[in-house]
Amino acid sequence: VQLQASGGGLVQPGGSLRLSCAASGFAFYYYSIAWFRQAPGKERDRVSCISSSDGTTYYADSVKGRFTIARDNAKNTVYLQMNSLKPEDTALYYCAAGRWGCFDGMNYWGKGTLVTVSS
Repeated sequence: VQLQASGGGLVQPGGSLRLSCAASGFAFYYYSIAWFRQAPGKERDRVSCISSSDGTTYYADSVKGRFTIARDNAKNTVYLQMNSLKPEDTALYYCAAGRWGCFDGMNYWGKGTLVTVSS
């Protein structure tokens, strides 16, 4: 099982990044996929999630209207488009897969990709 997050980097405030989470080794179609982030000295937070069943999406209040999650089941990949980035979005971003939805325990975790928002 692998979840490979990519697309992080350094971006100026107001800029955009698109993160990708490429999955392999499990039945991707049946899993909800979530993005989490953890900033230095802070707890890990759920940022966004997309369900397996009907593609229902969830966003944390802090990113609503700025981030968009989407999945491509043909490519076993989930994307997180991040616009209007703020310094407080700086964190290590992880993707995770959950068999029983966005809010039960996640079954698989990937390594993170670092997002730094700074001028």
